[in-house]
Amino acid sequence: QPVEFGGGSVQAGGSLRLTCAASGYTYNTYLMGWIRQAPGKEREGVAAIYTDSGRTVYADSVQGRFTISQDVAKKTLYLQMISLKPEDTAMYYCATTWKSTSYPLKAASYNYWGQGTQVTVSS
Repeated sequence: QPVEFGGGSVQAGGSLRLTCAASGYTYNTYLMGWIRQAPGKEREGVAAIYTDSGRTVYADSVQGRFTISQDVAKKTLYLQMISLKPEDTAMYYCATTWKSTSYPLKAASYNYWGQGTQVTVSS
């Protein structure tokens, strides 16, 4: 399964870079994404990238602050986060799928998940 790292605790306004290594995924990936879940809340897709085209999709809540990128050869996914806010506090999961989907920010679109990395933003 994918392995995420790079989470941590930062103050509001700070930055973090998450990395996801999915080298153990043997299928051709169609889409890779970052999905987060805060305590007591539903999973929320924050960013996704189509492997072949590199096209990116962002949730409105992170547009302009988060940047998703990939190294296709290494099957590695990144999420650069700047101007972090307390409401960004959540467990962040890396996920991927080989299936086509019209809903890149829906958690149900993904079938291969990592264990998650915690991001905590204090005010």
